[in-house]
Amino acid sequence: MAAFLLALALAPLLALSAERPEDYAPGVLATGPQGATNPAFPIMPTTIDQNSMARLLSINSIDDWCIFAPPWPATIPDTEDIEVAWCIQPRNNARVIPDGTVHGVTFLRTPYYVQVMGFGDFTRINILPNDAGGELDPYGALELGNPKGGNVSTTQINGRDVPLQEWMMFINWEFFCLRVCTNSNATYSTARMCWHELDIMGCEFVMPGQYNFQGGIFESCDADSAYPPGVYPIPNPDGSTSYSTFAQYFTGVYTGADGQPTGYTVGDTVTPAGPRDDAALVQLRDAGDNREWARAGVGGAWGARDSAPAGVHVVVDDVCEWGADGDYASGVCGGGG
Repeated sequence: MAAFLLALALAPLLALSAERPEDYAPGVLATGPQGATNPAFPIMPTTIDQNSMARLLSINSIDDWCIFAPPWPATIPDTEDIEVAWCIQPRNNARVIPDGTVHGVTFLRTPYYVQVMGFGDFTRINILPNDAGGELDPYGALELGNPKGGNVSTTQINGRDVPLQEWMMFINWEFFCLRVCTNSNATYSTARMCWHELDIMGCEFVMPGQYNFQGGIFESCDADSAYPPGVYPIPNPDGSTSYSTFAQYFTGVYTGADGQPTGYTVGDTVTPAGPRDDAALVQLRDAGDNREWARAGVGGAWGARDSAPAGVHVVVDDVCEWGADGDYASGVCGGGG
């Protein structure tokens, strides 16, 4: 009898360890460790601990899912790297979402992703009132994840707990959306279906669906997959289809340890781990009665404003200027001499 119980307890771990990337579409299976805060594998039930720091989500059904939220009362931006798991069921050593918190949920299954969207009072899971929230994903600025060590699994692929490589989540004090990517093809990778760069666009733009903003609706649906975030089909007169893409774009300046400001750009092809070294992007600073310029990512190379090469962009606050044979004009980033 003891041997039987031991085998039963080890079954989830053995099943998880038997998973092989080649048995799944490219980019589906996560192969890294669970991390110090998490159990070795998804498990239910576990002891309820409302002070847990576990960060393992399971997204299995309308009555078995988890989300990330702060460990103590705070905003999402202030705690994005230390969010913890909150689950509907007592599982994964996580905290349990209190009764009455969730007022409506849609659980969506598609051939390429599983998505859960919910409405409620998420001040009950430590999000401060009126917090506009933020976006969480397995990367973050340091490539360690937001939150660090945050992992996600689902049973929707084959009935087993499969750890997933790509996911994204938005949450504020009233609603959330979470997508976990379960499939890929030659056109769209799991990273593209769970594209996490549109982090200021919000749920309805990035993850279309029924958000039940009035609450009171709990539904589980099968659906076709939407196009990836930021991809839009355009029918052509000849019957073919073209695709338009949208990318969130913004620039800024950050001061490094040496005290020098450095320009950066977000919104090209990958989420930057830090300021981008872009030979075409330059910045200005006050230098007495003059303005000086320097290339982004190159410290200590300030030069006279009129020495900026023709055609390169300089950023003054949020206004772009460009050099053309020593003359400058203001305009929208992307234009220029």
